[in-house]
Amino acid sequence: MLFGPGGRADTGGGLRVSPDRVPAPEHDIDAAATPDESVAVLAGGCFWCVEGVYRMLDGVHEAVSGYAGGTEATANYRDVCSGDTGHAEVVRLRFDPARISFGQILRVFFAVAHDPTQLNRQGNDVGTQYRSAIFHADAAQREVARAYVRQLDGAGVFAAPIVTEIVPLADFYPAEDYHQDYAALNPTQPYIACVALPKMNKLRQYFPDLLKTG
Repeated sequence: MLFGPGGRADTGGGLRVSPDRVPAPEHDIDAAATPDESVAVLAGGCFWCVEGVYRMLDGVHEAVSGYAGGTEATANYRDVCSGDTGHAEVVRLRFDPARISFGQILRVFFAVAHDPTQLNRQGNDVGTQYRSAIFHADAAQREVARAYVRQLDGAGVFAAPIVTEIVPLADFYPAEDYHQDYAALNPTQPYIACVALPKMNKLRQYFPDLLKTG
């Protein structure tokens, strides 16, 4: 992750909404609630930031930073940072769909976790490893994701078209241990303070009803 001079502390600059409105409307179509735990895999730039946001949500049992879209042989931070492995930095969520739906997870993804109008980058983090993507686990997730992107584009929520890839999940590779829960363990690290914490504060502002209480 890079944070150089002029880096943007908030990559949600594509939104058309005013600061006092919740960005991104509620989803028109959602996946059915089931008694079984579900999995979602999302790519939205730096996985430290995405993981930090989702660890705060009620119903999310686990958020693990990792890599998807490439092979096991190069699923490590040094190789992925080259931008040549095909991987994206992702976060795998295990969640209870009776407490938080896939549609709600996507609403947070588009409203808070990243800017889906930036192609192969988030702010000063540039490369295909920082692309916006939803790695769907099944046909239901694929259709919910496609429908929500159409809804957001149709409503003109963003000032530019959404570039988020919606692709099937082949494999997920957990990132190195030092990347896990990075935002919580390193709150004063400059990148976390300038990029991740503003997203987490946005989550508190816009979606207080979705937060863990304990």
